[in-house]
Amino acid sequence: KNSMKAMEKEMATCSLQGKENAVLKRSQIFQIPGGKDLETKVIVVLGKAGMGKSILVQKICQDWSNGEFSQFEFVFWFDCKQISFHEKRYSLKDLLLEFFVKPQEGSKEIFEYILQNPAKVLLVFDGFEGLHDHENLPRCSARQPEKDLCSIKELLSGLIQKKILSGCTLLLTARPKDKVYQYVSKVDKTIEIAGFSPQQRELYITKYFEGLPFCDNALKLIKECEYLFSHCYSPVMCRFVCFLCETVLEMGDKSLPSTLTTVFLKFVQHKIKPMQTNVTAIQNQENLSTLARIAWYLGEKHQSAMKSDLLPSKEVKEFALKYGFFLPFALPRHSDSGEEEFGSTFSDFVIQNFLGALHLMLAEDIKDKSLTKYLSFPSKKKKPYNWLDLVPRFLAGLLFLQDDPYFCSLSNKDVKLSTKKQKTLLKYIRKLQINELCPERLLELLHCIYETQSNYLLQHVSLRLKPDLSFLGVVLAPPDVHVLHSILKRSRKEFSLDLRNSSIDMQGLKDLVGLKNVASFRASLSDTVRLWKSLEQTKDYKLLRASTEKFVLDPFKAKTMKDVSDLSDLVEMQEKMINCVQDASGCSSYEIPAIKNLRKLEFALGPVCGLQGFLKLVEILAAFPSLQHLDLDALSENGIGDEGAKSLSEVFPTLRSLETLNLSQNKITDVGAEKLATALPSLSSLKTLSLYNNSICDFGAENLAKVLPAMASLRVLDIQYNKITGIGAQQLTDSLRKCPHIKNLVMWNPTIPYGVLEHLQQLDSRISV
Repeated sequence: KNSMKAMEKEMATCSLQGKENAVLKRSQIFQIPGGKDLETKVIVVLGKAGMGKSILVQKICQDWSNGEFSQFEFVFWFDCKQISFHEKRYSLKDLLLEFFVKPQEGSKEIFEYILQNPAKVLLVFDGFEGLHDHENLPRCSARQPEKDLCSIKELLSGLIQKKILSGCTLLLTARPKDKVYQYVSKVDKTIEIAGFSPQQRELYITKYFEGLPFCDNALKLIKECEYLFSHCYSPVMCRFVCFLCETVLEMGDKSLPSTLTTVFLKFVQHKIKPMQTNVTAIQNQENLSTLARIAWYLGEKHQSAMKSDLLPSKEVKEFALKYGFFLPFALPRHSDSGEEEFGSTFSDFVIQNFLGALHLMLAEDIKDKSLTKYLSFPSKKKKPYNWLDLVPRFLAGLLFLQDDPYFCSLSNKDVKLSTKKQKTLLKYIRKLQINELCPERLLELLHCIYETQSNYLLQHVSLRLKPDLSFLGVVLAPPDVHVLHSILKRSRKEFSLDLRNSSIDMQGLKDLVGLKNVASFRASLSDTVRLWKSLEQTKDYKLLRASTEKFVLDPFKAKTMKDVSDLSDLVEMQEKMINCVQDASGCSSYEIPAIKNLRKLEFALGPVCGLQGFLKLVEILAAFPSLQHLDLDALSENGIGDEGAKSLSEVFPTLRSLETLNLSQNKITDVGAEKLATALPSLSSLKTLSLYNNSICDFGAENLAKVLPAMASLRVLDIQYNKITGIGAQQLTDSLRKCPHIKNLVMWNPTIPYGVLEHLQQLDSRISV
């Protein structure tokens, strides 16, 4: 219902490196800066199951049919889970003009035109994970791949390897955890769908219930159940929650289930129970059990579809189709084949997960002790069963639903057996070394424990979390934040959270930071500043001050222009904060502690943006009164040059706490060295100065030698790998005699004769060679 409307305008994307959310219009998907026209372009769209990848590619096809994406004259769309059934061999012509769509006439001419104009062809492979299973994608070994017969996987491999139809555009969709890069050597653009924002969730729910008598009550009811509302960031989950809410309101109830497990148990119940009689109840139970077994065994093979004639019985097939667990699809007919074949696919990945977990509960051949191996937090040596990645959560939830009448009616088992399995889980959790789990495993454990709603387990886990929790680089979706918040809230410990590059939304950041027992946190600067601006606008000065006092910035490493820009925004925010906090507390001045306490700042933008970024950074250096270590030595070389050195020297008088200055590998010449030397004495706390591997000659060495006696705090000077000769080395040695405070002068240079340097070292043992 209305899923197209809610996803119509925008798509949130996530860069894989910085994981910074951005808005991308569909018209921008095929824009690749610097792309060569004659090369095959590979675009990958990543997203968890149910995020709308298939809806997106269908919309792209629809837009193309309405005149958009005019750069393409041909668009071919393939559902990978459907074409994976075909073991026959095809030529490229068969794949495009027989398998996909058969023109009424002119096939030969159309195919020749496609071969001559590959840049006008878009090939979409939806659900790429449906093709490779556990195996590597086979290489295309055909001598004439456009004409020779190959398997579908070989044809796709040839397209990706750019052996077939070189110059076309490939659009692949896959899940983030799938090893898509193992099969695709070069990806020109990667887009990750991040899901609905809170506003988009509300829009979807409002449109779902549009025109229904309980429209207003529905949104209110769903938002009151915060856990379910957090899951509505996923379009498919949002649809399930809306369906269940609709059912609940129609029955006159006023509350929703509290966990995903109970949501889907109710979903199954409302699908089947209204239509069943006492006669059909037992048969439905048997059919559901068979369907659950199919869900699990297909999942083990990383599949969600099968040929319809392979289903165990006609009754199971009719049951699955009648209640919407399966969707039928026609298998494309090959030109020389006979009857049309059909396949069946689970209507939804989440349904397959739930039924898979149900199978593990109901199957008599799965003993209680073996259940724990299906959870996603085993020892490091074992690989988890994570293709059906929601199974562990549903399994944990079902283990604690033994008193639910409907769940009991699904099983002929004695309640004692379910209790035994529950005790097995309890024992397993008690033995688990929770503080040693990696962030992903820990989150999965928290989800599983939350699904049980066991006060004992929730308390047990909350007390065993380590105080320093890092989710650096781990995507925190809204449900992750909800369960983390819920369990942290129960603990008596104080926590320090690292949320950088986690794509956490503003509401989630606000909730976690607002916890009294979260003593400190790190987060992406842009997210933090956005939160503070929001708190300022809503005049929540109490949380604004609390969150600024908890925020940690030290140490900070700037890798991109955005990092420098965000740091600048943070400094600018302090000016606004003075007024805000003054209103709240009456004090006349206020410094954001993170700015005040920043001690180490690394700059590593590289040669392309190095100078531009550094000039912007220099403008705000004075805002960090405690800065002790400024490091510009990057592997990729920043190359700030003389202009950067001059700009930095001008702010030296403000850097009163600076103890270490590393300007290694920055293409500084005598000109820059002269500017630095003039201002260096104003760095009253400087202990270590490194000018390693620059282009400083004797004139620069002379200027440095002149100011060394005035730098009373300096202990180490590294000027090796420059262009200093014996003359400059002698000047530095002469100056060193007047500097008893200096402990080490490192000045090996290829331009200084070794004998000269050895002689100077004999004169002063503080010189290193």
